[in-house]
Amino acid sequence: MKRRHFPAIGLVLFGSVLLMPVLAVPVLAGTEAFDALFLDETLRIDYFHTGDAAAEIVAVDQLWRQGTWAGSRVHLVDDLDLGRYDAKLLDSGGTVIFSRGFDSYFAEWQSTGPAAEGVRRTYHESVLVPFPKGPVTFTLESRRDDGSWEEIFRLGIDPDDFMIRKDPLPDGVIVVPAVNPADSHGCVDVAIVGEGYTAAEVEKFKDDVSRFRDAMLRQDPYRSQQEKFKIWGVLKPSQESGCDEPSRGVHRNTSLGCTFDSLGSERYLLTEDNRAMRDVAAHVPYDVLYVMVNHERYGGGGIYNLFCTFTSDNQFSEYVFLHEFGHSFAGLADEYYTSSTAYNDFYPRGIEPRERNITRMLDPGRLKWADRVTPGTPVPTPWHKDVYDAMDVAYQQKRGEINETIARLMRYGAPEAEVASAMAEGEELSLTHQQEVDAWFAANEAFGRVGAFEGAGYCSEGMYRSQLDCIMFTKGIKPFCAACRRGINEVIGRYTE
Repeated sequence: MKRRHFPAIGLVLFGSVLLMPVLAVPVLAGTEAFDALFLDETLRIDYFHTGDAAAEIVAVDQLWRQGTWAGSRVHLVDDLDLGRYDAKLLDSGGTVIFSRGFDSYFAEWQSTGPAAEGVRRTYHESVLVPFPKGPVTFTLESRRDDGSWEEIFRLGIDPDDFMIRKDPLPDGVIVVPAVNPADSHGCVDVAIVGEGYTAAEVEKFKDDVSRFRDAMLRQDPYRSQQEKFKIWGVLKPSQESGCDEPSRGVHRNTSLGCTFDSLGSERYLLTEDNRAMRDVAAHVPYDVLYVMVNHERYGGGGIYNLFCTFTSDNQFSEYVFLHEFGHSFAGLADEYYTSSTAYNDFYPRGIEPRERNITRMLDPGRLKWADRVTPGTPVPTPWHKDVYDAMDVAYQQKRGEINETIARLMRYGAPEAEVASAMAEGEELSLTHQQEVDAWFAANEAFGRVGAFEGAGYCSEGMYRSQLDCIMFTKGIKPFCAACRRGINEVIGRYTE
């Protein structure tokens, strides 16, 4: 995607010129550097992100002084090179003292058809940084298609500015404490924020938090590192259960405003009410923000270092929980390529993706996971792709027809029994198809081998994944592939080492 350059905005905060005094930055190691530069508190920077496929602009909304800093006090500057954006704090001499890569809802909008046609939208976003002891400069950089960076926003921040808000957190929020008593600074803090649970469903929310916490900690590589995770539950009860389903004519009054049909994709479940989500989540320290929607429908979404969603009561909910966490926490790519998405050319041709689990193999001699390839395995790796494609395309077509039927029945007020029958047919089709796919994989001669399997990242050709199957490829509780496991472990280390 091509982006128009916007001049950097001057060092201003809420209209006042900020003079940057010289702040000596000591050369210190470990937590001493953090203690010299930051308080053990969180600065939340809220802003508006506006544009289309060709242009983007950022405008500050509010700054918030909030609770304990959840992140590492050692790994302050991000070296993972993941995400389309990079948020930085600079000292008075221009040295980067903190950075964090991330993706955004706005960036996904840029890859859609309407954005390519010049339709502009505005999204509310937040970046969390440790609260600085002295004046700093906050910058946002956007990654161009060729991998270079372009600064799109610059803001001077004086930590003593009286316009930084210190409002009490909203009332009526219920917190389910983390089981792990370890210090948050040395753990990955995960906040599971409930959506669409009424006051009468608080106990269900608590049970669901426990259920999905256990599901996560049964799955490697999380299982072998359980002591490094603190999983919290946070809930502001909603007026109504569930969430919006616009294409089905369903609209609910909920605390976070989650909705299916995000970006026009029927199963894509996100929220655009970022401020409400952040205000609720702020009741606990968190590195990863997870929205659990009280619903039985299949769906979810995950955006790297932003937030992810899943529904609580579908037959594949545990799988979606793990899959979307892979996106949001570790920056993993989708490995599937036959399902419909809202994106156009999500990965530019001729450019190697940054995600650890897919590759265009532009240089076959430097395969990302070359050291993990099973001896004797050819690269690229044959796997009877044509057979799988025929099987999955037929399923996708049938699934689409059933989803359209359900939407039509619900929009026009069909009897509940008729709607329920169509939903049951869809769930049975999904389960049967996945069982057939799992059996086909198990009989494939490449099953369990690490190689380079064509088909990944929404691309049927010219994009490769490391193994035949993976949680990031097809539905069901199964292992992460070798490339995903490495990527996840890499990110865990940045939070806990």
